[in-house]
Amino acid sequence: MKVKFFALSLLLGLVAGLLTLQAQTKPKAPTKSGLAHPEVKVDASAVGEGKAPVLTSYADVLASVRPAVVSVYSTKVVRQQVPEFYRQIFGGNIQGQEQKLSGLGSGVIIASDGYILTNNHVVEDADELEVQLGDERKFPAKLIGTDPKTDIAVIKIDAKELPFLTLADSDKLRVGDIVFALGNPLGIGQTVTMGIISATGRKNVNLLTDREPDAYEDFIQTDAAINQGNSGGALVDARGRLVGINSGIATTNRGNIGIGFAVPINLARSVMTSLIEYGTVIRGYLGVQTQTLTADDAEALKLPRTTRGVIIADLSPKDGPAAKAGLQRDDIITAVNGKDIATREDLRLVIAQTAPGTKVALDYLRDGKPKTAEVILGKLEDAEADGEFLPGVNVQAITNELRNELRIPREVEGIVITEISPKSPYGDVFPVGAVIEQINKSPVSDLASAKRATREGRNLALVYYRGSYRYIGFIAR
Repeated sequence: MKVKFFALSLLLGLVAGLLTLQAQTKPKAPTKSGLAHPEVKVDASAVGEGKAPVLTSYADVLASVRPAVVSVYSTKVVRQQVPEFYRQIFGGNIQGQEQKLSGLGSGVIIASDGYILTNNHVVEDADELEVQLGDERKFPAKLIGTDPKTDIAVIKIDAKELPFLTLADSDKLRVGDIVFALGNPLGIGQTVTMGIISATGRKNVNLLTDREPDAYEDFIQTDAAINQGNSGGALVDARGRLVGINSGIATTNRGNIGIGFAVPINLARSVMTSLIEYGTVIRGYLGVQTQTLTADDAEALKLPRTTRGVIIADLSPKDGPAAKAGLQRDDIITAVNGKDIATREDLRLVIAQTAPGTKVALDYLRDGKPKTAEVILGKLEDAEADGEFLPGVNVQAITNELRNELRIPREVEGIVITEISPKSPYGDVFPVGAVIEQINKSPVSDLASAKRATREGRNLALVYYRGSYRYIGFIAR
């Protein structure tokens, strides 16, 4: 009798879990890019909710997850470089042979109308993208935007009523939670592996910073097997909710050794929203130079050694958001909007995920006394907003003055070519006053994004000039 009662209780618990009401985000107003935001579903409750029922299979949970995980195929054309010796013999115009390179990764459908999250390194520099669903249907994919600093990219296929995953709140993950990694490792077909959350908030693992020194690393670590081809795939919890986007591994043999990393879905979602809205990631800016408070620092400041936070070493610029809110040198920031701050990386990540113009509550210590300030965040401008794009070709972000001077319509975005040196090899390629809006189908908003989109060899730029658009090809060496 007890066995039957236990089985019935377990069955009811499973049914209740599957029928949990999921919060659905409301459609937003049309974006500046003209794209409609995806209607994603979010279930922010913790996976365990204080209960740990014994299960013998997760097949029913994964049955609804698997159709929403896809394979992403990329193709790019590269031209082999011709040695200078052969150029001298056969003439400077000799062209190298073209070669098609193919890549494989995974992706996750997060809205029924075809929005897909994947990794930046899966789609980077691709000339063509194709998505294959679990039912073997194939669709060409459009690149919506990429963010190398978090290794997140958004692509879209033209399809309706697709299966998609509900997003969880990755801040509520706990070490020991069961998770599943889904993707297409080594091209053998969709594969599911199981493990646990090994750690959260993994920073400075050098997964991204080797290529992007100012990248934002805040990974979920898991021992669920992740291999080549899993990149961009789903990390889901025991209720089938998306908690992360699989990104890479730490390994000594190029294979899985139980140390995998995924981008938390909260971070991926904020990046996705900005990419859809603007075509790039717009990040918040506080205007402080900080360092992590150590136990020795705390003791020297006559604070408990257990005090955690970051010390403001300088206010930069002097009239930045933090300075305007009254913050000073030697103040110790301990929390932002109630979220504890223990390291300078914590502060940088929280601020970067918050939209410019947002008012945040900053908890801090001044002379050991707790205080709170309300700060309106500024916009993090790339340090390379203006400068040389190609040898002898200087560009600048569009300003109101340039719009008026060059009669650039409001809907045109990109960077303006302001000067071309007489000695530049690109003098006959680009005209001064032209607006570069895309390079190799990637939107361009500043010098940094233009350089990221440009690859060695042949490139194609979409340019607005004197009332019309045209494509301009150029070679970068």
